Amino acid sequence: MVADVTAPGLWFEQVRADGDDLAPRPPLDGDTDVDVCIVGAGFTGLWTAHSLLRADPTVRVLVVERRIAGFGASGRNGGWCSALFPASTAALARRHGERAAAAMRAAMRDTVDAVGEAVAEEGIACDWVKGGTVVLARTPAQLARARAEAAASDEERLLDRDEAVALVGATDVLGATFTPDCARVQPARLVRGLARAVERRGGRIVESTRALRLAPGRVVTDRGVVHARHVVRATEAWSADMAVRSVVPVYSLIVATRPLPASFWERAGLAGGQTFSDHRHLIVYGQRTADDRLVFGGRGAPYHWGSRIRPEFDHDRRIFTGLRAAARELFPQLGPDDFTHAWGGPLGIPRDWHAGVTLGPDGLGRAGGYVGDGVGTANLAGRTLAALILGRDDPITRLPWVGHRSRRWEPEPLRWLLVNAGLRLMTLADAEERLTRRPSVVAAALSRALGG
Repeated sequence: MVADVTAPGLWFEQVRADGDDLAPRPPLDGDTDVDVCIVGAGFTGLWTAHSLLRADPTVRVLVVERRIAGFGASGRNGGWCSALFPASTAALARRHGERAAAAMRAAMRDTVDAVGEAVAEEGIACDWVKGGTVVLARTPAQLARARAEAAASDEERLLDRDEAVALVGATDVLGATFTPDCARVQPARLVRGLARAVERRGGRIVESTRALRLAPGRVVTDRGVVHARHVVRATEAWSADMAVRSVVPVYSLIVATRPLPASFWERAGLAGGQTFSDHRHLIVYGQRTADDRLVFGGRGAPYHWGSRIRPEFDHDRRIFTGLRAAARELFPQLGPDDFTHAWGGPLGIPRDWHAGVTLGPDGLGRAGGYVGDGVGTANLAGRTLAALILGRDDPITRLPWVGHRSRRWEPEPLRWLLVNAGLRLMTLADAEERLTRRPSVVAAALSRALGG
């Protein structure tokens, strides 16, 4: 039976226009033996395979994918390759110490350039531009938060109103923070190109093959058993199917416009490939694409009982309407007919908002829990897993997320109540700040509860 490979959104539409018909690669054809079996052909799995083969071309690497390479969040996200890590620097310092936190931050900044170098080395045409990120402050409370973040960080610079508007010509801008450590990318082109690079280097990818069980030394699939010295789980949001309560899959949705005229961009800016957001609590994110579309996404879609993932959850009319309204609030020159695409997908959230990489003595490895910041983080995870598997003495194997295991989420119904209450509280925090013009008490309490 061929897996459902319907892939939503603008990014996959463009990939098809490039000549990639998204037809599945052949499935596994019976039992096999390899050195490393990786389950999941998204960014984590493919960067792990790529890093292994780049370091040692003799390693026999097999990537097992239920649908097609990049089907999940890797091919659907907002196109930010950033240095963002889900746990804050302060939270990392409290847990691991200031030196370890600083090393993690430095590694994340270096990772953005590492991805760019790999893109150039492999000749992947994915609209890569390292333009940084502008996070707008559009209320007094947001401006206070921006000032505090910039003062506490050596990575962010505070912009005044004129500097911010010159980069992002949105409404009601009071200032912004800016970091250079982010690149705009077309993520489906990147992940599909990365899959081809893995194959050129000698890796094998099988698709339409469902992994049923992972155990030391083997992966049982619906097409046969893979025997391997090392087994890596790289399934992010879909980890909820294999490792119950390890993450919760929460949906992030995106809308996109038609290519917009020069008259729009003369006012809206984003001429240097910057990605953008603002300092509200319920996350939004955007970019100007290489063909002059506005892509704008955000959180807010509900968590579904039992950590379910379904194709119909990729579309939520209420959230799409809200995203279009938010984009038009930022850029009033947008018209209702300018929006042409809408899609979404799940991301994985661990209980402590702390991504992790592990490789046990039994050869079982895993990485994930990126909370939507996986485009860059997955590259660091893949390089780290490769170094651990090969036994290399590399500083990245001593970073504080290596060996980190988040505690499991609560069982239902408590899990459903906690996650959806958190989403509602972030919305309430933004409303509170609009009314009081001061930083939200609700948001501060929620941050403390999450260890931020």
